[in-house]
Parts: sequence; C-alpha cells; structure tokens
Amino acid sequence: MAFPEAFLEELAARNDIIDVVSGYVSLTKRSGSNQFGLCPFHSEKTPSFSVSSDKQMYYCFGCSKGGGVINFIMEIEGLHFPDAVHFLARRAGMQVPDEGRDDEAVRRRERILRANREAARFFHGMLGEPAGNPAIDYINARGISGEMVKAFGIGAAPDTWSALTDHLAKKGFAADELVTAGLARRSGKTGGIYDAFRGRLVFPIIDVRGNVLGFSGRILGDGEPKYLNTPDTPVFHKSRNLFGIHLAKKSRAGYFLLAEGNIDVVALHQAGFDSAVAPLGTAFTADQARLMHRYKQEVIIAFDADDAGQRAAGKAIDTLEKTGIAVRVLRMAGANDPDEFIKKRGKDAFHNLIEQRETHMEYRLLSLRQGYDFDRDQDRLNYLKEAEGLLAGLNSDVELEVYGRRVAEEAGVSLEALKTGVKKRRTQAKKQSRRKVEQEGTRPSRAMQPGSRELRYTNAYSAMAEQGVLRLLLRDPALYREELELEPEDFSSPFLGRAYGVIRERIRAGKENTPATLSPLFNQEEMGQITRLFTQPENLTDAGRAITDYIAKIQTEKLKQNPEDNLQDIYANYRKTKGVEQDG
Repeated sequence: MAFPEAFLEELAARNDIIDVVSGYVSLTKRSGSNQFGLCPFHSEKTPSFSVSSDKQMYYCFGCSKGGGVINFIMEIEGLHFPDAVHFLARRAGMQVPDEGRDDEAVRRRERILRANREAARFFHGMLGEPAGNPAIDYINARGISGEMVKAFGIGAAPDTWSALTDHLAKKGFAADELVTAGLARRSGKTGGIYDAFRGRLVFPIIDVRGNVLGFSGRILGDGEPKYLNTPDTPVFHKSRNLFGIHLAKKSRAGYFLLAEGNIDVVALHQAGFDSAVAPLGTAFTADQARLMHRYKQEVIIAFDADDAGQRAAGKAIDTLEKTGIAVRVLRMAGANDPDEFIKKRGKDAFHNLIEQRETHMEYRLLSLRQGYDFDRDQDRLNYLKEAEGLLAGLNSDVELEVYGRRVAEEAGVSLEALKTGVKKRRTQAKKQSRRKVEQEGTRPSRAMQPGSRELRYTNAYSAMAEQGVLRLLLRDPALYREELELEPEDFSSPFLGRAYGVIRERIRAGKENTPATLSPLFNQEEMGQITRLFTQPENLTDAGRAITDYIAKIQTEKLKQNPEDNLQDIYANYRKTKGVEQDG
C-alpha cells in the first residue's frame, strides 16, 4: 500500500464523512446515527443514500455505491485513490507522505493535465500570431469581446500538422503522452503523430477545480466535423463535464442556464448571464444533471428553437427531473438560440424572458398542444390521452388542479372528467410498480446480486453464506479461528473469496478492517459490496455458531458443485466445522 495505514486512519478521522458529504448532498432525514439524502450517483426522488456518523461510511440502497470518505471523494470528484487522498489532505491541512506520489496512474494523470495546460497556453498565444488570424476574424464576426476570450481561455489551433506536437515535444512530453491526452493522433501509415486540432477555434474544457481536462474545437471555414471534442481520456469524460461550469458555479444567480453550444455560453456570459453552461457535443446526461445539482437548485433550459433543439430539451427535462432539481424552459420567439436572441433584442429582453420562464409542465403541455388540431375530435381525444399521462406524474394536487384546469378548458371537457382519467393512470402506474416489487421479492437471489456484472454470484446460496462469514468477521474479528479451515478458494465468488483472504490476513496481523483501511485494497464496485456488508443486520447473540453454520453451508455447496474433487477432504472439513470428531 502506498500510504501508511495510520495516515489513512487519521485522514478519515480529520475528514468527518458527514461534513464532507454535506458539501455535496443535502442530508436531512435521520434514522439513529444515520442521515439520509438523495443519492448524488444516480437519479432518485426518495432518499436512499445513507451516511453513518458512527461507522464513517456511506451506502446507497438504490445503486449500491458505498465506502468511506475517500471512496466518496473518488466517486463524486472522479479522482483516483491517491488524488482523493491528496484532496482530503489539503482539506484537513495534512502533509501527505512522499511515497503516495509514486503511483503510476497519478503520475500519468498529472502529466496529461500538465500537457493540457501547456496546450491551452499555446492555443491562446496563437491569437497573437499570423496563424491565428482566421480565428480572430471569426471571433470578431461573432462579436466576442476580448474579455470573454481571456475569461474562457479561447485560442486558435493553426492549420498545420504538427505545430502543437512540436511545441509540446520541446516541453518534454512524449508522443504516447500526447496521444493518451487526446492532443495528438497516431498515423496508421508512418506510426508518427500529428495534431488532433487543426484550423479550429479552440475552447478549453475546464472543471470545477480549474483543471484543463480537454478541448472543444470549432472548424474555421469548411470541413467536418463542425465541432471536435477531446475523446475520453484518464482525466476527461464528455458525459460528466459541462462547458463553462468553472465560471458558472461562482454565479450569484440561483439557477444554471443550460444552452446547447459553446458560443451560446460565451454570448450569455458576455451579456451578464454568468450561470450559463452547455453539454459537450453529446446528449445531456444524468452525470451532468447531478453535477449541476451540486451547485444550484434550478436549471433553465435555453436550447435552440428548432425541432432538434426542442427534442433535446424534452430529454433534458426528463433527466433533470429525476435529480429533484427545479426545471424551467425558455421560449425564444423570433430567434433560434440565445446568441441570436440577445443580438436581435438585447440583454434586457433576454432578462425579461428569464423572468417569464415556463415550468417544465407548461412547456410540455404547450409543445404537446401544438401537435394537434382541436377542430378534429380524434385529435382532441389523442391530446387528452397524452396530457393525462403527463399530469399523472405530478406529485402535487395543487399543480394538478392548475394544469388540469388549463388542459380541460383547452380540450373542452370538464375538470372532473380529466381528473378521473388521471386517477386511472396513477392507479395503473401503482399496480405496475407493485407488480415489479413483488416480482423482485420472489427472486431473492437477484436482489442480492451486485450491480457490477464482474462481481455477479454464480451460486447465490453459497454467496449468502459467504457474505455472512465476512459480515461477522468485519463486526467481530475475534470470531476468526485457525481451526475454521476455510480458505478463499472454498468461496464460490472469486471476489468474496479474495475479500475473505484480505480480511483474514489483516485479522491475523492484528489490523483493523475499516472503510479507510480497506479502500486502497478494493476498487469502487468492490467497496460498495463490502460497505453493504457493514450495513446489513446480523444477530451476534450466538455468533460462534452462526459462523460455523455459514461455513458448513459453503462447504456443502462446494461439495454439490464439485462432487468428484477431493470428496474426503471436503467432507472432513464439513464435519470439523460442525464439531463432529472423525471416526476414522
């Protein structure tokens, strides 16, 4: 292990998990020493994310993610283990032992971030060179101010094959490092490398901590693709980041403005709307929604007015709603996007537009209404059918009254008739939900399975006993006895067998098994399953008998699975765990 255990224990002690998690999640509901909130790692409306002050760990009963404070920072910030340790050490004002920096993954990540930072400086500097004139012309044509160019670090990629790679090579970066960072590509013919971004206006993609993760480049002139983004790298994932988030998170506005493209974000910031962000060339994702929810409680969607933009807005509403964040939508009449609207009508008009923003239900109902001709009875019936489905999803009776009355008046039916239809929809939805729960309840083996396919159990009956052994040893290490005669290879689950081996060796060495000390030894999915064991109840009244029963079950299942392998040895171990002396 790169970090001394004593250091990791102190690190966890000085970063109370309740305090750390509260910086990202609103923890309100209490149950004993546990606090609950909406999980930041998956979309939910009912809190299933538990944080234990006693055990200093978190666990989500919905998505099965869990661990200690280090695991939480790894997951929420997208960091590797050593980076998360340094993150928490800085938070607590602790000095990190030097050996923690020898990790190869950390070194590679730091080199990529350093290369990106140098590339950003190079691109920005190109605006002062003749090679940057096409980018300057485009910036001027779009009316982007010098202040915004500096604030966003906008630059130019010259239309050459190796300007950037030559520059970075002189800075000591190897070809493989530049390819891994997405700054260069390798030629299939020569094996050499060439610049990934050429002849483009370049926007650095910067995270909430100010790191340059990658770049987004807009073509200058003709060519495809119009926008080119850095591919996923060890430091960058398009689906987890937002353009402009490093600036927008500081905004005093109580909301984020979600636009479609980089230019729209720059134009909005230039007009004074400094909470604007945009996805990175992909559909809006749940990870991006959760990132926004960490900083604001409302999102106003300002997507393009064309059909594609409106379809994207509808999908973004669905994604955002699942996080519990308030969603509003802008309708920019007479303009296709925020940049065009502001240029045509000014920033005061856009401010008024924000003040008049629609709720997501108003937006959806109006969009739905536009697709039907109410002079035709069948269209009105089809509209009512779809509207009932939308209204059935409302949790508030007041909202149902307001929007239901509007729908009923437009379609020419009574509010009571509409409510009857909505009630039927809700009843159907509840039945389907109840049926699903009942189906899952009849499949205990499925319910106990880990979420990760790599950790799935092939023998659920043995795995239940294997979990029981681990659960008991984690709670009471004194239960371990050499004469138990249980080995990791006796486990049907390779993961549980390895976990047993690790926990057993630590008990033998007199070491504690806590989330902090186990975190370096298992990956995130594995730590989620181990944390689950900490949360599950276990009767310790007769724990000695319970552990021998669990081991007997493991040996029995092994005997069933391998009847031809060492039957005498397996049977002897089985009898031994049951306390039966051999009779020869």
